[in-house]
Amino acid sequence: MASIDEQVLRAAKEIVVKFIEGGRISPAGFTDSFKNIYDTVHDTVKGRANPLPADDPEA
Repeated sequence: MASIDEQVLRAAKEIVVKFIEGGRISPAGFTDSFKNIYDTVHDTVKGRANPLPADDPEA
């Protein structure tokens, strides 16, 4: 199984490719769009990968 970071990279790439194919972003905007999408996917995955501590009253 691929590492989580590799999976995040693949997911971000797929999202950007779909946005380019759909005309939502241009290939010229790839750098900025990819960074934003990668950061969002990464933060989401890492946030869910780290559950609340056991002593957290909301857990």
